[in-house]
Amino acid sequence: MGTEKTHRYIPIKQWSPEERPRERLLHHGKKALTNAELIAILLRSGNKQESAVDLARKLLAACNHDLNRLAKMDVREMMKINGMGLAKSLSLVAAFELARRRDADDTSPDRCIHTADDAYMAFRPHLSDLDHEEFWILLLNKRHKPLRTLRISAGGFDATVVDPRMIFRHALLEKATALIIAHNHPSGALRPSRDDIRLTERIYHLGEQLNITLLDHLIIGHNRYLTFKGEGYAPFGNRSFSSLAAE
Repeated sequence: MGTEKTHRYIPIKQWSPEERPRERLLHHGKKALTNAELIAILLRSGNKQESAVDLARKLLAACNHDLNRLAKMDVREMMKINGMGLAKSLSLVAAFELARRRDADDTSPDRCIHTADDAYMAFRPHLSDLDHEEFWILLLNKRHKPLRTLRISAGGFDATVVDPRMIFRHALLEKATALIIAHNHPSGALRPSRDDIRLTERIYHLGEQLNITLLDHLIIGHNRYLTFKGEGYAPFGNRSFSSLAAE
C-alpha cells in the first residue's frame, strides 16, 4: 500500500535568514519583497499548517491577486478565509485604510486642478475602494485651487440619491466659483446612465444661474475613470443617452 505525499510545513523562523520577509525588508528594502511577503509581515504569523507567507498567498489567490479587490474586503470577508482570524483581518483592513488616507492627504495646498487627471487624483482616495455608490464634489476658487472635497450622498450598489440644492449650498458657503462632481460605479463599468446625464445637466444649468461653473463630471471605476467633458456627454457636448442606445 502506497503512502500519500504531503507538503511539510516549515515555520518562517526555520527558514534561512535571506528568505525571511522581515530580514529581506531590512536588508534589501521594501521594493525587493513580493506582495505576499509584504502581507505576511502584516499578518505576523501563520498557523499550525501554513506559514504567514503561505497564508498571504492564499489570501491573494482568493482575490485573484488583485490588491484593489483585497483592499475592498472588510473584516468579516477576510475572516471567511481559513486561517484569517480577527487580529490578522483587523491588521490588514487598518493597513489599507491608512494607505487610502495617505493618498487623500498626499496633496499640495498650492496645487491647481487643470486636467481630468488632476480631478481623478483628488477623488480617487475617496471613491476607488467602495462596494457601494457615493457622490462627491470638489469645490474650487477662481484659480481652480481646491477649497474643499465633500461627500454629498451614499447609496446602494448601483445608485445614490443626490439633491443638487445640497451641492450649491456647500458651494455658496465656501464661496466657490467652480466645481467638479464625481461618483463611482462599484461594478467597474464606466458607461453613464440616463439618470447620470440628467443629473449632470440639472447641476450644470443650476450652476449657470448662480454663476458657479460645473467643469466636469467623473465616473470612477476600478483604477479607471470616465470624464463627461472629455467624452462629449451632455451638457458638455452633444452626446446624449439616446445616442448611446444606438451604439
